[in-house]
Amino acid sequence: MQVETAGIRVSDSENKLDVHTQSSTQGSFRTSSKSWQYSDHMENVDGYLMKYTNLVTGWQYRFFVLNNEAGLLEYFVNEQSRLQKPRGTLPLAGAVISPSDEDSHTFTVNAISGEQYKLRATDAKERQHWVSRLQICTQHHTEAMGKTNPPLKTRSLSTTSQGSASSPGSQRRISYNTGSLLGLSQFHRGSSPYSSKRSLLPDHLVEAREMMSQAQGQHRDLVQCIEGLPASQGPSPLDQDLLLLKATSLATMTCLSDCLHILQLQQVARQKVPLGGPTIEWLEPKLPDILKNGGALVSITKDSIKTQGTVLEPIEMDSCDIAGEQEDIDAEEEQEDSCPAEEEDLGAVEEERSVILHLLSQLKLGMDLTRVVLPTFILEKRSLLEMYADFMSHPDLFVAITDGASPMERMVQFVEYYLTSFHEGRKGAIAKKPYNPIIGETFHCSWRVPKMATSQGGIQKEGSNPSDCYHLRFVAEQVSHHPPVSGFYAECQERQMCVNTHVWTKSKFMGMSIGVSMIGEGNLHLLEHGEEYTFTLPSAYARSILTVPWVELGGKVNVNCAKTGYSAAITFQTKPFYGGKLHRVNAEVKHNPTNSVVCRVQGEWNGVLEFSYSNGETRVIDVTKLPVTRKRVRPNDRQGPYESRRLWQHVTESLQQRDMEKATEHKRFLEERQRKEERHRTETETPWRTKYFERKGEGWVYHKPLWKIVSGRSSSPAASQANP
Repeated sequence: MQVETAGIRVSDSENKLDVHTQSSTQGSFRTSSKSWQYSDHMENVDGYLMKYTNLVTGWQYRFFVLNNEAGLLEYFVNEQSRLQKPRGTLPLAGAVISPSDEDSHTFTVNAISGEQYKLRATDAKERQHWVSRLQICTQHHTEAMGKTNPPLKTRSLSTTSQGSASSPGSQRRISYNTGSLLGLSQFHRGSSPYSSKRSLLPDHLVEAREMMSQAQGQHRDLVQCIEGLPASQGPSPLDQDLLLLKATSLATMTCLSDCLHILQLQQVARQKVPLGGPTIEWLEPKLPDILKNGGALVSITKDSIKTQGTVLEPIEMDSCDIAGEQEDIDAEEEQEDSCPAEEEDLGAVEEERSVILHLLSQLKLGMDLTRVVLPTFILEKRSLLEMYADFMSHPDLFVAITDGASPMERMVQFVEYYLTSFHEGRKGAIAKKPYNPIIGETFHCSWRVPKMATSQGGIQKEGSNPSDCYHLRFVAEQVSHHPPVSGFYAECQERQMCVNTHVWTKSKFMGMSIGVSMIGEGNLHLLEHGEEYTFTLPSAYARSILTVPWVELGGKVNVNCAKTGYSAAITFQTKPFYGGKLHRVNAEVKHNPTNSVVCRVQGEWNGVLEFSYSNGETRVIDVTKLPVTRKRVRPNDRQGPYESRRLWQHVTESLQQRDMEKATEHKRFLEERQRKEERHRTETETPWRTKYFERKGEGWVYHKPLWKIVSGRSSSPAASQANP
């Protein structure tokens, strides 16, 4: 069979490498007409692709044209307008083309200037076609830029090639001048648009790109070799080990491309002169001092608590050992929340890319981010304590847990509530970071759940009679600063149920993503049945932090009820390197004494979940269509100084106005005040006293949980009722 492959011709007389294509008959390569074949032919490509604009506009169809001669990727509103001026143009010289790990259709084009196109093809085959054509064009025009660089020293590299049909894995040694790799033998300097300009790439990046080119060629050879294996004998192209090898190779190339892109962006950020200038001066990106790790912070005085006309609330030092006294929250003061359910676009990320790069340059893989000051523009407009409350946005499912007629039904209903809680806890698909709670910070809210909601799926409507509703109350408190530990508690006295949870958020840097482990444990008490359910929480990951960040959950979660013997094992699956889908989750509910599985769940935690029971019945839940009950919160002017919304109100207002400088100043004031109070406690040897939670062993427990009140009622009818 004739197979068109990329080849390398070595000229001994000129010590040069020429890229060419060759047709060869290789018995070891069998391919069908549907298989994708790699080719290094330069060709113009055009067609429709989806382009991501921003969170508001989303994805839009645009007509793209790859102009090989000019080295440009252009796009138009539609094919009919291609004779007009392009809507956008991206130079491909020095660009990095990266298939996305989100799905098999998306890829990004990262220009050397820092501009990026995020594109989506109709299927994996079309994406591969565009990516390969763009990579070839990019390599050609990058080599044109490299022609003006001085040649590097000669060295030898080992490359894998297809030596013969009988020995596809043979290797050969090639000795060459690395500078000559950056030019096609048929390339004429005078025909290049870059011939009169000096390259932006210093020698060390030219060398890195050279190595990338070699690695990409080896990756293509590997893929072609595996896909060309004969199906009749020997290992199959679908062999699990070979698929894993392909996936690992692809993941490695993607990671290397991302790293090279970071280096190029840093180079551009430090560039003082425009393209074609005679020298390059390396500069650190300019950052506000307050964003630099380890930078000195200005001391806060009474004269400095005003920021552009906004008065920040001072808190006297004599109260820093406790964040105010406990208070009973009057439910009549609470109003239905009017804050928007979705976060706005993260458009500022593109403008502040140099800040992110500077921050990333100071981090190491696996580094704990607890003490790292992150830039303000990536903040979500709510505290972490409020985010925990938003996990309760389906209170009707929560109070319905105790309605289960049997221990098995109650465990399944708890799993149902648990799996549906995470979608509404995230405000939108874009990954943003909530405020780090200040020690002593609290958040209070409540929900009204119509008494028919648990059976009819109704939600609370404005004007409903409160007497016809169950009241679910929530309180959260930041009980520790280092390590950062939050405690939160919710109860419904009418249904005799409550949940107590403590969480230590431990974040670490993972290269192109950030991982957050939620260490801790929760306890759900169904007092009517005398049952206690213990559960853990999954880890969260912010992916693609340099482009459009998105969130996925991962890890194994266990739910156990010691009294009934039922348990659930829940697995949140992160997307694998090769194939797979996003946001997958599966679960098994098991009766431990008999070791029998009574229910299985599979689907997406932010999409459709399918429950399959041992009796053959199935039930489908679409998380996106579940009714959401808005929480009720007191107005800011009725809240205490340490309550989340009042505490962070100036930061939130500044973010809403997109005034990042002002938001940063307000945030810095709160953080510095916390540091001063901590120093004061250390100097006076005053321990911190929490407000609503008490330390119990390794965890934290609400000071007046419902199970204590119920126990007190049974022994003393006059026991007072408590409000969280």
